[in-house]
Amino acid sequence: MKTYVAPDQRPDTDTVVAIGSFDGVHLGHQALLAQLKAKAREYRVPSVVYTFDPPTKVLTKGVEYLSTLPEKLDLLTVYGIDETVAVPFTPEFAARDKSAFLDDLRLLRPRAVVVGEDFYFGKARAGGVDDLRDVTRDVMVVPIHGVSGEDIKSTRVREYLREGDVTGAARLLGRPYAAQGVVVQGDQLGRTIGYPTANIRVPEGKALPRGVFAVRVADDRGGSWGGMANIGVRPTVGGEERRFEVNLFDFAGDLYGQELQVQFVARLRGEQRFSGLDELQAQLARDAEEARAALA
Repeated sequence: MKTYVAPDQRPDTDTVVAIGSFDGVHLGHQALLAQLKAKAREYRVPSVVYTFDPPTKVLTKGVEYLSTLPEKLDLLTVYGIDETVAVPFTPEFAARDKSAFLDDLRLLRPRAVVVGEDFYFGKARAGGVDDLRDVTRDVMVVPIHGVSGEDIKSTRVREYLREGDVTGAARLLGRPYAAQGVVVQGDQLGRTIGYPTANIRVPEGKALPRGVFAVRVADDRGGSWGGMANIGVRPTVGGEERRFEVNLFDFAGDLYGQELQVQFVARLRGEQRFSGLDELQAQLARDAEEARAALA
């Protein structure tokens, strides 16, 4: 998939464009992408996603994001999109008049535009679907999708993650929630009680659930493992900062500096304070048994 950071970077050819933050690329986004691809086939032109980095609500409302830009681009590639224009969403960009956004959109030469029914743009969200028809007559508005009577929205996915409910998040995403990060040096306490962990650093602002989880892990060299992850402050050892630690099952080796992708499969329990390392070790044995069962 070809990626640009401004509309004027791509070739001067016709396209079909979908516009939005696509944070998490959940099932609702996937339905919109399916319409985008169908329109692109109809017009025999490239499918283009016009998106924002960071997602708009990260800047305007200070929320955590579900997808880093690399994660989002990987997902859009998986779903078969030809090109992405990922513009930096800055305070200056957010303050632009709606006409400036429409001028940028014209540079993509859209034969058709596909958006969600809650799409607005420009300063104070002054632009809407009707304004898009100044650029192209073919504007497709995709309704908000639902599952089990629940609207599929990035906001709801974040709420599930705050509750530690990775099963609920996966139901709206259509796949397990995932986080990518680099393995960094930790205090190596886990190996002293038989459960060595990879200490993972994710980009600031990435939404993470709190608690202990069964996970699937893949590295950037093709390796994959089951495991269990703990995300929290580690109250038993007097921790204060949030840590993201993963114990890989049936693994021995050095992962420092490697990037891991962690998929959250099931929540095992919340974070707990134990009387000491012996009690913690006993609980970790129970956690590992439950995690292996969840992954089987």
